[in-house]
Amino acid sequence: MSTLTADRIRNHATRLGLTHLTDTLTELVERAETGQMGYLDFVDLLLEEEVGLREGRRFRNALKLSGLPHHKTLDQFDFAFQPGLDARKVRDLATLEFAKAKSNVALLGPPGVGKTMLAVALAVDACQAGLSIYFTTLDDLVRRLRAAEATGRFNRQLQTYLRPAVLVVDEVGYLPLDRAEANMVFQLVSRRYERGTMIITSNKSFAEWGRRARRRRPRHRHPRPPLAPLRRDQHQRPQLPPQRPPHPRRRR
Repeated sequence: MSTLTADRIRNHATRLGLTHLTDTLTELVERAETGQMGYLDFVDLLLEEEVGLREGRRFRNALKLSGLPHHKTLDQFDFAFQPGLDARKVRDLATLEFAKAKSNVALLGPPGVGKTMLAVALAVDACQAGLSIYFTTLDDLVRRLRAAEATGRFNRQLQTYLRPAVLVVDEVGYLPLDRAEANMVFQLVSRRYERGTMIITSNKSFAEWGRRARRRRPRHRHPRPPLAPLRRDQHQRPQLPPQRPPHPRRRR
């Protein structure tokens, strides 16, 4: 390939925003010549390289904005730490069929058994598959919604939690909700139901969620448990048993 042709290709690539092609044109041409690629195969190589670069950049940026406490994957989860947990069921969740169906997942179990790590790992898988994700604790979610309501920005803040395809809500049930807080959470869950996926972690059973929400205001009848719509997703409810390893390792 002549220098003039190479320079013209680089200029066109720069104008089109194909920065990877601009930087690696010579290397890609050498690979094509070594592999005796046909024209279509070479075009396929160029596009594959560019898409791979952009997808990697999207993935890294999405993780930075996701609020995830870490970016550990399911391969890093120590199933020996939880021998009572069916690894096959968890890996079935990693196929993300629940996200495609816009159904929800509840990871229930006592503190320290790995619920948060599993929820994060599923969110990372979803992000890698091209889905938008966001992570929050229930306490932080309620605090932000209350602050937004006080300044007339409730609907705008609610959109933060409605927008992602997969929303992870951690530590449901750790702190009680008053009536106003429970209604805020119910609005969120109701509007997301069958429109997006939620991954919930909790140390409480579904039956305890409603009692937990009512505890702050015992004289008032609460209209319904704040996460009631999730209770219809009966098939996506892995239970994490309370086993502990013999050494002092702990997972949240």
